[in-house]
Amino acid sequence: MTRTRIKICGFTDAPLALTAVHAGADAIGLNFVSKSPRVITVAQAKIILNALPAFVQPVALFCDASTEQIITLTQELGINTVQLHGKEPLSFANYLSPLKIIKALPFDDQFQQEVESWTKHCQNLAGIIVDAPPKDGLTGGTGVAIDWDKLSQMKQPHWPALILAGGLTPQNVAQAITTVKPYGVDVASGVEIKRGVKDQTLIEQFCDAVCSVQ
Repeated sequence: MTRTRIKICGFTDAPLALTAVHAGADAIGLNFVSKSPRVITVAQAKIILNALPAFVQPVALFCDASTEQIITLTQELGINTVQLHGKEPLSFANYLSPLKIIKALPFDDQFQQEVESWTKHCQNLAGIIVDAPPKDGLTGGTGVAIDWDKLSQMKQPHWPALILAGGLTPQNVAQAITTVKPYGVDVASGVEIKRGVKDQTLIEQFCDAVCSVQ
């Protein structure tokens, strides 16, 4: 069985991004949401991207940005996968093709219906991030966990790759993977010593915990 994929989101410098890669991260999230404590500039993103080795997937994170902004930025940076963390409609995502789309959806009463809709109508959908509902004005990186048992019972074989997020830490990620059996996990605040500040030890502990699950 292939191990659960690891995405760590919200890097602002290259050394810590490389720490994550060496620890086992498969994807690095670059945050372009202006109100986020993890937002970076294009110049910062270029430094991180230039440092990444082969086979590590960079993902650009947006929240209710314009299609023009997303297309312009991804073309400048050479990024092929974007994570949409707002209320973007299906038509919006399809317009961004051939960019691959990872859609973040809050785990609320509308979750199952939303997944079915995106699965059926989004031709360039690469995965669904299952996150906690928005909190304190943030649509992600809130540190709030979701009901893993409920998600495990709900998920369907025809759904796209599920990427589990929301309140994951080095201490609970193994249990989350065992319960949900997702394609991947996505962490931001769970490997930070304070909001927006990544910690090398926590990053390594998180990756070790994921890799420990058989």
